Amino acid sequence: MKRLKALVLAGVLAVSLVLSACGGNSGSGNSGSGNEGKGGNSTIKVGVVNNPPSESGYREANVKDMEAVFSAANGYELKTFYNIKNDEQLQAAQGFITEGVDYLLISAAETTGWDDVLKKAKEAGIKVYLFDRMIDVDESLYEAAVVSDMAKEGETAVQWLLDQNLSEYKVIHIQGAMGSDAQIGRTGALDAQFASGKMKKVVQQTASWDEAEAKKIVESVINSGEDFNVIYAENDGMAKGAVAALDDAGITHGVNGKVIVMGFDCNKWALRELKAGAWNYDGQCSPFQAQIISDLIKGNKTASSKKIINEEKGFDAKTITDDDINTYGLGE
Repeated sequence: MKRLKALVLAGVLAVSLVLSACGGNSGSGNSGSGNEGKGGNSTIKVGVVNNPPSESGYREANVKDMEAVFSAANGYELKTFYNIKNDEQLQAAQGFITEGVDYLLISAAETTGWDDVLKKAKEAGIKVYLFDRMIDVDESLYEAAVVSDMAKEGETAVQWLLDQNLSEYKVIHIQGAMGSDAQIGRTGALDAQFASGKMKKVVQQTASWDEAEAKKIVESVINSGEDFNVIYAENDGMAKGAVAALDDAGITHGVNGKVIVMGFDCNKWALRELKAGAWNYDGQCSPFQAQIISDLIKGNKTASSKKIINEEKGFDAKTITDDDINTYGLGE
């Protein structure tokens, strides 16, 4: 009997050693580096919900940056969805959650409506990063937000306008897509001036980032006969449309012109208009957030706070240089 017990014990010990050598201890955790996708897959699955590249030169640069950084060569499997409608973005984000991506990156068309989707992502173990724009959710629902300070962009632009010391400010305000972080931020400082009576609001209307719609807005004001001397357009494309309307009507603009022209995003072609004196001001909005997020995902960078702000500036037609255009301009 003793001999039988000894044989059984030896057999159990042998099986135990084999299991240990094969990693068969079910109580052990994943010893991976943290850079792996779900299930130990070395490819990291990323779903990006963004506005379409056709929206603006800024967005085109932003999309290209995302696709270049989150590439197969860099260890990623990238899934993308581009749309300017918030409800369709929400549906796409839910689809990425269902597909089981490892990370969900969002530049939201609107600041609201995202709570439920981000809660589902958290429940599924999917980490969320915001980029370009903030949204109105509890910060516990995302890892970090790599964004521009849109309110500061507006404040910087409006302060530049105040520094021109015009005898009066009669402003055509062309807004971006209503409810977006960019529109809210760039509108805020100007609204404060309208409320104070320092500036007069000739018209305030959205063109939803569209050049042709911006042109129609300015044409309508020109046809009404109402006087104006400032066009504050919330992106370069809309400023371009506004200038086309001025040119058609023979109204001078830019340095030494009747109408001050202001845009945002700093496309190279827009900065060249600035240097040529056809525009007066362009506010920078950096589209390059992808590498920062990738570094966070791979552990190469640690976020000191939930919000990581891109440093930005504004450019004046009277002081801009070719070096500024080459350094800060987007596109070609």
